[in-house]
Amino acid sequence: MRLGLQHTYSALPSRFYARVAPTPAKDPRLVVFNSRLTEELDLDPTVLELEGAAWFSGNQTPEDADPIAMAYAGHQFGNFVPQLGDGRAILLGERVGRDGVRRDIQLKGSGRTPFSRNGDGRAALGPMLREYLISEAMHALGVPTTRSLAVVTTAEQVVREDLLPGAVLTRVAASHIRVGTFEYFAARNDGDAVSQLLDYVITRHYPEARGADVPALAVLEAVAQRQAALIADWMSVGFIHGVMNTDNVAISGETIDYGPCAFMDHYDVNTVFSSIDHGGRYAYGNQPAIAQWNLARFAETLLPLIDADNGKAIELATAVVREFMPVFDARLLTRMRRKIGLATEQEGDVELVRTLLATMQSAGADFTLTFRRLARCVEEPGDDASLLELFAPSAGIADWLRGWRERLASEPQSAAEGRANMRRVNPAFIPRNHRVEAALEAASTHGNFGPFHQLLKILEHPYDDEPGCVEFEQPPAPGERVLRTFCGT
Repeated sequence: MRLGLQHTYSALPSRFYARVAPTPAKDPRLVVFNSRLTEELDLDPTVLELEGAAWFSGNQTPEDADPIAMAYAGHQFGNFVPQLGDGRAILLGERVGRDGVRRDIQLKGSGRTPFSRNGDGRAALGPMLREYLISEAMHALGVPTTRSLAVVTTAEQVVREDLLPGAVLTRVAASHIRVGTFEYFAARNDGDAVSQLLDYVITRHYPEARGADVPALAVLEAVAQRQAALIADWMSVGFIHGVMNTDNVAISGETIDYGPCAFMDHYDVNTVFSSIDHGGRYAYGNQPAIAQWNLARFAETLLPLIDADNGKAIELATAVVREFMPVFDARLLTRMRRKIGLATEQEGDVELVRTLLATMQSAGADFTLTFRRLARCVEEPGDDASLLELFAPSAGIADWLRGWRERLASEPQSAAEGRANMRRVNPAFIPRNHRVEAALEAASTHGNFGPFHQLLKILEHPYDDEPGCVEFEQPPAPGERVLRTFCGT
């Protein structure tokens, strides 16, 4: 079978990757298949699903595949590791979809590679289902993200804290080039490789940078813009990545590597779910500053290409990195204005948003429900009761509502238009942690994929009301709360 795969990345010098074939898996079974994404890739879903168990497990690689494991380094929780690389992932090749966009197709959990170190190269079913579910939910929410094409179970057991059922995920991405990819070569003083990688990134992701006075600086600026937009998207839906290491920062601007990620229930800027983030480095409220820190690490790899005078290169790169936070703040404010129904800009909007968030934090109000129910309060008489029940009586939300309505009065849109616009940006459904864990537990422990597919179907239309699925909108009861999520490696 041929998939029309192309191989621009593996055309780079051999030190950029290691050629390695997937390790065959025992008794693979296709349990999740994304037919819509298959069509976007301009492939036949009927044929692909028929051959899915063998192909998505790596047991049968396409005739036109050129399997490689990519080399990269990374700062992990602030500490530099000079060699990481694809320890359990193998890139089969690239496919140009119906929209003309080139995308990587990669198997994750497909066996050991030269970058595996002491790892087994395999993946457990739960984390692969989590990545499939969360990445497709993020796509439906409108957040730039890698996508998931399929999950295949294997008859093998994966050793983690316990013996777990094995699986392979097929991931689709604009590319798998990371900040850590640049760091890998910069740490080796391999200036030629950094230059070649930059040229490749310009061709694939930022062609407009080629005509700039300083292409490397133009790429840095473009990556900074995309990261600012991405983190603003995360924050606006209450998403916490959990492991924002530089090897998990995609140059394309997509969300990548869904390990201990989660969505907030009650609003708290200090929220941390990752079991390995003991100091809260990647807490919800720290994500913008960490993105800027990661951007600085990227800038350091590009200094020789920005200017031959190192001092001048640092000055130019620093100016770009410093501009990240104002750009992020502006992008987040734009999203928050939309979330509270504002189509125009006024000077007091920042304080209006800050006061609402502070009130939510003080009351422990649910992030997603607050904004969804706020839309009901636009039209008079508004349904204030459903919103007020999320807040303690003394939380000050009633005072905020009065100020908000005064601000809404200056908007040119009608109340009906405002409500409709708010519902388009404030989801009813997110991947609530307790729902996700219940679905993964049913699949992993009992082989029951029904809850997973039910949740996936709901999350594919997060902004639509589903009268029969009201329970999926609700935050967890105290005994259902999931306070820790795990990486899966």
